Amino acid sequence: MTDRRTYSYLGPAGTFTEAALDQVPEARGHHWKPVHNVGEALGDVLSGVSHAAMIAIENSVEGGVSTTLDALATQPGLRIVGEYLVNVNFVLVAAPGTTLDDVSVIAAHPVAYAQCHSWLGAHLPKHSHVPAASNVASAIGILDGSLPAQAAIAAPGIVQHHELEVLAEDIGDNANAQTRFVLVTRTTTPVPPTGADKTSLIVELPEDHAGALLELLEQFSTRGINLSLLQSRPIGDELGRYRFVLDADGHVYDERMADALLGIRRFSPRVVFLGSYPRADRKIVQYPERYADDVFVEARDWLRGLIGGEPEA
Repeated sequence: MTDRRTYSYLGPAGTFTEAALDQVPEARGHHWKPVHNVGEALGDVLSGVSHAAMIAIENSVEGGVSTTLDALATQPGLRIVGEYLVNVNFVLVAAPGTTLDDVSVIAAHPVAYAQCHSWLGAHLPKHSHVPAASNVASAIGILDGSLPAQAAIAAPGIVQHHELEVLAEDIGDNANAQTRFVLVTRTTTPVPPTGADKTSLIVELPEDHAGALLELLEQFSTRGINLSLLQSRPIGDELGRYRFVLDADGHVYDERMADALLGIRRFSPRVVFLGSYPRADRKIVQYPERYADDVFVEARDWLRGLIGGEPEA
């Protein structure tokens, strides 16, 4: 293969991020580079080390991933080109020969640990917890002795890469938990619309006054655009200053979405366009007929006619 690309992902092998990257057909057969954190993954993309990076952006239990959202807000030159969903399921693993009765200390990433409280309370009520840097690090830590624990919470795929014994399966509190991942490249033209698309933005409000957020939301509601995500993040320069992360149903090439972005740009001091890309669920975006593209085009033509002095029909 002459054009071998590199894709960065939160490693090592066996993570949920690797499972998300495995859903990208164009990434198969290329080099997958494990990294330690989101900043390193995005740095690879910006520096040209990697063609793209797979990063987690939202969890159905914990909400938006703050480190990812803040990185996307502050590092220019990035573009989301696709999203992928991974079912979040956990197993309790240990070194071969270990039984559940041997377990008194569990190694786990704090987020994974928080999603397994019910099972742990029912089956290991007297256990203690040792934090780990990642789900894979928790499993490796009990194998190499770097973590003082007898068992670890990890993703099911860990057993494909390490010699571990599964003590329990499906230990997560929410059987329907999912994590949303996005594939990020350097800034490029938006991928073509499919009819089942999503547009991601980060918007700062001009000032803190009554109705400021409402003015932002009205740019979408008055054009028939549904928001599937709205989350605030502190800007960090002083208390009370926030930026808003939004996922809007539709594509920037849609007339209604383009019109909404123009409306936002008129009053926001900073708008970060993260990208328009196919929805992971491929669900066709529905909207009232009065917000169809040809309605916006006809309205613009009508206005041009008024300005140009054309006789009205």
